[in-house]
Amino acid sequence: MALTKNTILSHKEIEHKIRRIAYQIYESNVNETEIVIAGIESNGYILAKKIKSQLDKISDINSTLCKVTVDKNEPTNPIKTSIKSEDYTNKSIVLIDDVLNSGSTLIYGIKHFLDVPLKQFKTAVLVNRNHKKFPVKADFKGISLSTSLFEHVHVNLSKQPYEAYLD
Repeated sequence: MALTKNTILSHKEIEHKIRRIAYQIYESNVNETEIVIAGIESNGYILAKKIKSQLDKISDINSTLCKVTVDKNEPTNPIKTSIKSEDYTNKSIVLIDDVLNSGSTLIYGIKHFLDVPLKQFKTAVLVNRNHKKFPVKADFKGISLSTSLFEHVHVNLSKQPYEAYLD
């Protein structure tokens, strides 16, 4: 029996979610002159680039893109960022990932940024699965989805058409 792909978000819906999240980030940072858009490698970083592009179109906030590398198999390993801590000290940060599942990747990413003083810290995800093991929430989310623990959310942002589906 062939497995069927259950589409959660189509290409057009993902583009709308990205635009809406960019507007929400802008609204929560309207008084800022600089913001850091940090994406968790790999899909979170791709999503962060797309959100940054939309943010740059709708606002005059100077946004810096940052790649965050977290070992998802061993999240306690040191986290790497593409910019130095001095570049995000006393700034507003939005940490972005594609899917919030248990919250472990996001919470370890958050912990890394808390080593320096920040103006504001927010999180954004495209899909929030509501299976949190850690006390972390997405401030901006494309869609909230109640799924079973046996289902898996796949997000394709690297080639068009973008899609998010459940299997």
